[in-house]
Amino acid sequence: MRIFANPVGGGSLWFDNLATADGTPVAYDPQARAFLPMRPFCANRERIGCNWIAPEEGAFCRSCAMTELAPDPGIPNAIPNWAQTEAAKRWVLDNLGRWHWFRPEDPGARPVFHLLAEGPTPVPMGHAEGVVTISVAEVEPVLVTTRREALDEPYRTMIGHMRHEIAHMLWWRLSLRKDFLDAFRAMFGDERIDYPAALQYHYENGPPAGWQQYYLTSYASAHPHEDWAETAAHLLHLTDIADSFVATGLSSPQMPDAGWDPYTEPDAERLIRIAVTLSFGINHVNRSMGLSDLYPFVLSDHARHKMAFVHNWLRRGAQGL
Repeated sequence: MRIFANPVGGGSLWFDNLATADGTPVAYDPQARAFLPMRPFCANRERIGCNWIAPEEGAFCRSCAMTELAPDPGIPNAIPNWAQTEAAKRWVLDNLGRWHWFRPEDPGARPVFHLLAEGPTPVPMGHAEGVVTISVAEVEPVLVTTRREALDEPYRTMIGHMRHEIAHMLWWRLSLRKDFLDAFRAMFGDERIDYPAALQYHYENGPPAGWQQYYLTSYASAHPHEDWAETAAHLLHLTDIADSFVATGLSSPQMPDAGWDPYTEPDAERLIRIAVTLSFGINHVNRSMGLSDLYPFVLSDHARHKMAFVHNWLRRGAQGL
C-alpha cells in the first residue's frame, strides 16, 4: 500500500486517514489513487468512518456499495466490528485495483458482500457465485486468537479473510473464460471433486503427510478451490508487503531499483523472491520486540509455481487479456 500526498499542505496521508494533520477533512479517490479535500463523501463516513469519496452526495462509495447485507446493529459490537471489516475490505479492493480488478475499466461482475454479526452461533464465511460472506466478529482479538489456536493456524486477520474469500470470487470470474479451467486443473487439480466431502475428510483426518512440499497451508490441501484461494491470498500478501516496503522509502539490495513497483512486475518468480526476502528481514525485526513473525510461512518450490500461475492470471484477467 502506498503512502499518499497531502492535497492541502505538507506531510503525508495514510490509507485510512479521514483528515490531514491540521484537521482538514479529506477523502480517498480509488480511481485517482489520491486524497481529495472535497465532497461528496461516502454516506458511511459518519457511521463507520469510511474515508472514500462517493459518486454523488448521499451515495455510498465504490466499496460500501458492494455491501448488500450489513450486520444487525442490535448485536453487541456489531457496528465497530463492521467499521474495521469495511476498512479491511477497502484495503484489499484497492490493492486489487492495481491490477484493474473491480474498477470502472473492469468489464466483469463485482463481488457482493454479506457482512454479518455473530449471534449465538458463528457465521459460516465463504463465497458462492459472486457473494462473499464474512463474519465481522473476526476482528475481535480474543475470538481471533481462540479460533486461530483451535485450527492450529499461524496467521488469521480480517485482511487475510478478505483476500482468501475474494480469491474464491476471482476464481469464479476467471472460470467463465474458456482458456482458464484446463490450465487451472493442470496446476491445482480437478475442482469438480466433492467439496463438502473433501472438507469433512480434512477436518476429520487432517492434511496428508508431507503436505508442506506441495501446499502453502494445511487448509490448502483440503480441495483445489482452497488451494487456489490460499495461494492467491498469499500472493496478495507478499505483493502488498513488498509494495508497502517500497512506499515507506526503505531500501534493500534485493530490490531492482528505488522506483520498483511490485504491481507492475511481470516476473512472478522475481516478485516472490524479493517479497519473501523482505519478509524474512521484517520477521527478524519483529522478533527484536517479542512479536510474532510478519509472514510465518515457508514456500516450497511447488507453492512458488502455483503462486506464479495465480500471478499471471490476476495480472491479466480483469480486462480479459
